[in-house]
Order: sequence, then C-alpha cells, then structure tokens
Amino acid sequence: MKEKMEGLKQEVICKLQDASDLKMLNELRTTYLGKKGPISALSSMMGSLSTEEKKEFGKALNDLKDEVNTLVEKRKEELERIEMERKLKEDTIDITLPSTKVHVGGTHPITKVIDEVEELFTSMGYDVVEGPEIEQDLYNFEKLNLPKGHPARDSQDSFYITDEMLLRTQTSAVQARTMEANSEKGPIRMICPGKTYRRDNDDATHSHQFTQIEGLVIDQNISMADLKGTLEIFAKKMFGEDRTIRFRPSFFPFTEPSIEVDVSCFKCGGVGCSLCKGNGWIEILGAGMVHPNVLRDNGYDPEKYTGFAFGIGPERVAMLKYGINDIRNFYTNDVRFLNDFNRVNGGDK
Repeated sequence: MKEKMEGLKQEVICKLQDASDLKMLNELRTTYLGKKGPISALSSMMGSLSTEEKKEFGKALNDLKDEVNTLVEKRKEELERIEMERKLKEDTIDITLPSTKVHVGGTHPITKVIDEVEELFTSMGYDVVEGPEIEQDLYNFEKLNLPKGHPARDSQDSFYITDEMLLRTQTSAVQARTMEANSEKGPIRMICPGKTYRRDNDDATHSHQFTQIEGLVIDQNISMADLKGTLEIFAKKMFGEDRTIRFRPSFFPFTEPSIEVDVSCFKCGGVGCSLCKGNGWIEILGAGMVHPNVLRDNGYDPEKYTGFAFGIGPERVAMLKYGINDIRNFYTNDVRFLNDFNRVNGGDK
C-alpha cells in the first residue's frame, strides 16, 4: 500500500514538470485529486482493513493528498512567475522613442460661465438647484403669474408636448417648484442653471435652445437695494472690478417692479464704442422683486415675505466676456472654435 502511494506521488512529480501552463496544471490536479482520480480511489481499499490499519492508512492517505496539493501549488507559483516575467519582457517600453501627441479638450465657454456663476453664488450662501426640462404648464406659467390666456405666453412661443406638458421656456419653473417644496415656508436663496427652449429662428444672436441661470431670494424685509448689491457683485466678478450697473424699468409677469440691468462697458469704460453701440452701457440681464401673486400662489404670505429674482443668460455673458459674435458657435460642435477659444482665452489645454 505504501509503495502504491509513493508511486502515485512520484508519478505526480514527473507530470508536474510537463505541465507548462496553468490549464495543464489544473487538469493534472483534477486527474489525481478529483473524485474519480487514483488517490481518491485508494479510499475504497479501507473496507478490507482492520481498525488499527484503517487509522494508519487514513493518515497516510491524507498526508499524500496534502503533499500532492503542496506540489501543485508550488508548481502554480512557478508558472505564474514565469508568465509574469514573459509579459514584463514583452511589454517593455522603450522610453527613448518619441511620444504620441495626446489631444486634450478644453472647457466650453458656456460651461466656464456657469461654473464661475455657481462658484460666486455658492460662496454667498446660495443653493444650486435643478429641475426637469420637460415641465408642467402649472410650474412653467401658472405659478409664475402667467395664467392660461395671458398675452405674455405668446412671446415665449413654447414647444408643447401635450396640453399640459412642454419643454420649459425658462428655469423660473424651478423657482416655483422650490417655493412649493419648502414646506416650512422659510427663507430661500438659490440659483438654477439649465437648458431652456423656445420657438425662435436661429441666427447670430438667437437660438431655439439656450441656457439660463435663474436666481431667487425670499426672506423678510428683502428690498430692491439687496437686489442691486447682489447684481453689482455679479457684474464685478464677471466683467471686472471697475464695472458699475444701472437699472431700467421693464415688465415681467412674475416680478413687480421689473427691471433690465445694464453694466458699464468694459471695453471703452463707458465712453462709447461699437460694443456698447456708443452709449457706454450693455444690457446683461432681467430682474425684479417677486410678484406678490407668485409668492401667494406658492404658499408664501406676501404681507410677511418679499424677495427678488433675476435671470442670467450664460450665452450672452460669454459672448460679451470673450468676444464671441455668433451664438451658433456654441452649438455647432466645431472643435476648431473650441480650440481657438481656449488658446486665446487661456483655457484648459
């Protein structure tokens, strides 16, 4: 019996040297240690042995299994080491060879503006909020003081999907959602950047799809002075510390009073040039105090709370700030424009 066990052990040792890869080694393990293998078959011989002989035989059989397993594992380590050495040799890189030029993209100008605006307003304690681009008429119009049949709806010329669903025409819809979701009806300070859609003929200054950054502040004793101070900080951050702003009366259904905001021309310093069309000022955004109807329709008491809202067009800011004269450049996916923009404006290369 011992001789047979020793013979199996020597047989395994010989065949291990012939196992040149892990697949052959695994097959060898299965052949000798599997349930139908010769080592397992030795167990059937224990039935004819006495109790003392069974103990001695069982111990010898277990020792054989352990030795074979150890031999197989050792051979496995050798084969893995050999394979690793082969791969390292084949994958050797000649560092003296010239490198391949890697083309790295740059940040899109609209993304640059959005990132700058988000960084500014989050530093002032604002939350950045998102909302759906496919919006309900309820939030896009009705809760913003634009009931069905309101003439101002026509100027927005919307993409309706059903009678009650449309592609949002303004990110102000997120303001309504934020006010409604504020169950405690406490203060709000938020901005919402996102895509908006209107039926518009695409040309150098118009696009049927564009981006907006809406801002909203609601609290007690909020005044027009708070709005002016906020927008002055914005203008200086985006266009330079020497900039000043002015308010002009305007009309938006969701604010009262409503204003258009101009910034002093950053090209001529207010003297007059082609950029500001000779008057020294450039229109940059619309704003106003939140209309009492909007506060009321979204659960706020207009006798207790006031607020202001503003809407920034990142495309317009980018065109003014970076000297881009055609809004279509933002959406044509022309890598030449992006490369030129980043080269001229110190973008990420």
